[in-house]
Amino acid sequence: MTHPFLALDSASFDLPDGTTLLSCLTEQFDSRHTGLVGRNGVGKSVLARLLAGELQASAGRCVRSGPVFYLPQQVDRLHGETVASLARLKPTLDALQRIDAGSIDPLDFDLVGDRWDLPARLQHALEQAGLGHLDAATPAQQLSGGEAMRVALLGAMLSNADFLILDEPTNHLDRPSRQALVDQLRQWKGGLIVVSHDRTLLEQMDRIVELSSQGLRSYGGNYSFYAAARAAEQDSAQRDLDHARHTLQREERAMREQRERQQRRQAQGAREGKAANQAKILLGRQKERSEASGGRLQQRIDETRQQHREQVRHAAEQLREDQAIRLQGPQLSAAAQRRVVQLEDVALPFVPPVLRRIDLVITGQQRIGITGPNGSGKSTLLKVIAGEIDPLAGRVTRDPACAWLDQRLATLDPDRCAIDQLIAANRSVAPDRLRTYLAQIGLDARKATMATGLLSGGERLKAALACALYADPPARLLLLDEPGNHLDLASLEALESMLAQYTGALVVVSHDEVFLDRLHLTHRLTAGEGGWRLEAC
Repeated sequence: MTHPFLALDSASFDLPDGTTLLSCLTEQFDSRHTGLVGRNGVGKSVLARLLAGELQASAGRCVRSGPVFYLPQQVDRLHGETVASLARLKPTLDALQRIDAGSIDPLDFDLVGDRWDLPARLQHALEQAGLGHLDAATPAQQLSGGEAMRVALLGAMLSNADFLILDEPTNHLDRPSRQALVDQLRQWKGGLIVVSHDRTLLEQMDRIVELSSQGLRSYGGNYSFYAAARAAEQDSAQRDLDHARHTLQREERAMREQRERQQRRQAQGAREGKAANQAKILLGRQKERSEASGGRLQQRIDETRQQHREQVRHAAEQLREDQAIRLQGPQLSAAAQRRVVQLEDVALPFVPPVLRRIDLVITGQQRIGITGPNGSGKSTLLKVIAGEIDPLAGRVTRDPACAWLDQRLATLDPDRCAIDQLIAANRSVAPDRLRTYLAQIGLDARKATMATGLLSGGERLKAALACALYADPPARLLLLDEPGNHLDLASLEALESMLAQYTGALVVVSHDEVFLDRLHLTHRLTAGEGGWRLEAC
């Protein structure tokens, strides 16, 4: 593992229907820890599996210096599976047990190799990771999602792999688990590729590689470096596009004037020829020359116009596909001090005893971020506030103009399009104006008329927010449960832009600290060992 590398050599990948997803990619990955980013649907997970050897290139090739350990987004916790299985160490541990019992099978010795101390190393790694309550035989179904991911990662780090490839490893992890994962990755000395939209994790990378429809592009720094470089590129691309459009307009105006001058000369020549009583054959030849000259001019005009339009198209391709988000501010009647939610001595179901009781008042323009470990009752609290479930005791009073968006966006009908659902939510505004609202948040005419079940995660979230914010009356209280899960970076930025412009009360559950920091929170509500704690930001 002295010089680990993965290399793509003109690699392409076609989907089963023949569509080319990845085309002629050439890139080399070395010991630098690399974050792989890109829009959802562009093929990041397919590329990860291609690099890991789980998929074969349709053309070109992928070269590896040694074994690659690939960790997919979902870590399976099947019934009867153990910690050893999650860590992918069970075959070697089983072989060690058979050898201890007297086996002389060469296959067992091949499985063990030089890892005779693997049981001790696994237990030590579990203890170092704060998972000392687990052992190799612990059933996987007893583990939380965060614990399962961390065990799988421990197995990766105990493997003999040259490279680790992790696909969205922080999805559904709480803040402590995310920090533990970052700490584990810092210890890895081999090659590392992380597919992620987690900006805190990407900040720890040595470089960022972006996958787009134009291919792979490497940025030699962490996420902050990438974001700054990408912003500078976009500013430059916008200037190039503006210049190309201006040049096209200027040239078209010049060509139009040139054509008009020629037409005037032709008309004048025809009038003078008739006035001079020229022979018909001479007038005919003059007309033919004039038409030929006009044809050549028109050909030059068409060629020049096509050349400049191609320059405009090329300049436009350099800009990101996502467009600026402009939220038409709903007219909210809730004053800053008006109570939109009050919880009086409420007892929450399904939560640890120390977090069961809560008193809470939320006013018209408070922006609260709810944080805490998984299983502490954050989502349950949102459901009680929204009226989705009843408390065990106590009283809940809420503003009727309350919108709750869970992780599955259950408020959307997947079989109906966004514009139809928005019209149903607001009969007081003209449909054309509602279509404009959707376009301004990135849902153009085509996407606004597609069944929402066919939209991407980011597009579905925009549609759900639009149905809440542009309803009649608009939501004066917005409850969001992990809205950033499964969103790519561009969609996250669009969501942040929308929520930053929202003027009502906002309550958000999230483990993404960067996301929470960008929402201009007024308060943090933290679930901890001492119960619920509300603090001003």
